[in-house]
Amino acid sequence: MKFNDSFDRLKGYCEKENFKGWDPYDGLNSWVIQKTPLGKLRVFRLAWIQLFKRNPINLRPLFGIKKAYNPKGLGLFLIGYCNLYKRDNNQKYFNTITFLANKIINLQTKGYSGACWGYNFDWQARAFFQPKYTPTVVATTFIAEALLEAYEITKNKEYLSTVESSAKFVLKDLNKSYDDNGNFTLSYSPLDRTQVYNAGLLGAKLLCLVYKYNKETELLTNAKKIVAYVCNKQKRDGSWTYGTLPFHQWIDNFHTGYNLECIHTYQEVSKDMTYQKNIEKGLKYYLEMFFTTEGVSKYYNNKVYPVDIHSPAQLIVTLNKLREFDKNKELINRVLNWTVQNMQSEEGFFYYQKRKRLASKISYIRWAQAWMFYAYSYYFLEIKNE
Repeated sequence: MKFNDSFDRLKGYCEKENFKGWDPYDGLNSWVIQKTPLGKLRVFRLAWIQLFKRNPINLRPLFGIKKAYNPKGLGLFLIGYCNLYKRDNNQKYFNTITFLANKIINLQTKGYSGACWGYNFDWQARAFFQPKYTPTVVATTFIAEALLEAYEITKNKEYLSTVESSAKFVLKDLNKSYDDNGNFTLSYSPLDRTQVYNAGLLGAKLLCLVYKYNKETELLTNAKKIVAYVCNKQKRDGSWTYGTLPFHQWIDNFHTGYNLECIHTYQEVSKDMTYQKNIEKGLKYYLEMFFTTEGVSKYYNNKVYPVDIHSPAQLIVTLNKLREFDKNKELINRVLNWTVQNMQSEEGFFYYQKRKRLASKISYIRWAQAWMFYAYSYYFLEIKNE
C-alpha cells in the first residue's frame, strides 16, 4: 500500500525513542537559563528560544537539554495507536495505548479545577511567559480527545472521568474575552488573556467531546458562544488571522485547519448547523490557498516557506474530520508524496521545517514525529479497505 514504508520507518523510529525527544521550543530547559541570572531576562529568553528553534545545528546536547516526554506529543501518539487498533486489533497496539494513556494521566498539572496539561519546558512567547507544565487549552484538548479514544477501546473509566473533569479547567480556569454579543473566546492558559482563535475553538471542541458522555447542556451553551465569537471574526474570503493582537495578524495553514475541524465538531455534536456556511467558505479558502499543484504545503496564505510539517499533517486530519477525504484524495496523496520525498530522513523521522534553501533536520518528537504519526493513522483509517 502506498506510504506503508514511510509510516513503518516513522513508527520504528518513534518506538525506538520510546516517544521521548526534543522540541523546537525547549531551549529554556538549558542550564544557561535555569542556573544563571540570564534566565530572568525576558529579551534573553526570547532570543535563546529562537537560537535553538532556528539553528540547523542541534545545540541541545551541548547545553544540557535532554530528551523528554511531552504530554501533548503523547496525546497525539495515543490517538494514532487508537486508530491503528481500530484498523487492526493488535495486542501490541492495545499495550501501547495503555502505556501512553497511563503516562499521560501521571503527567497532569495539579492545582486547577480539573485535569489539564502543559508542555515540558518553560516557554517565552511575545505575549506571555509560561513556566514548565503550565496548562494550556491546546495541550489539554488534544490529550482529552486521546484519552476518550483510549477509553472507547480499553473501557478504563479513569480515562473518562479524567476527561470529564477537564471541562471544569476550560470553564473555570481559562480567561474569557467577550464581544458585544455576549459571546467569548478563551485564553491560551490561565496566565494570559490573549485571544487566539484556534485556542478558543479547541476549548469548545473539548466541551463538545465531554458533552457526548455527560449531556450537560452548559457545555454546549458555552461551546456555541465560542464558535459564534470566532465565526464572527472570519473574513469575507473565508480566512482567519491567528488572533487579535497586532503581531497575530498573519493567516496560516494549519491553524486554519484547526478552526475548521473544531467548528465541525461543534456542529456534529450539537446538530446546530448555524455555522455550515462558515465551514464551507473556510474550507474553500483553505484548499485553494495553502497547497500548490506540486504538493507543497504553504505556511502562510501569501508565502510558501517555511514549509512546516504541521501543515501536511493537519490537511489529512481536517479532511478526515470534515468527511472530505475521498473528495480530495488526489490532493492528499500529492501533498503526502511531496512531504515524504522532501521532509523524511533516512532514519525515518520527519523534519520540522523546510526553508527554500535549507531544512531543519533536527528530530522533534512532538512537533514533527507525533504529528505525522497522528496524521498517518487517519490516512490509513480512510484507505483501510483498499
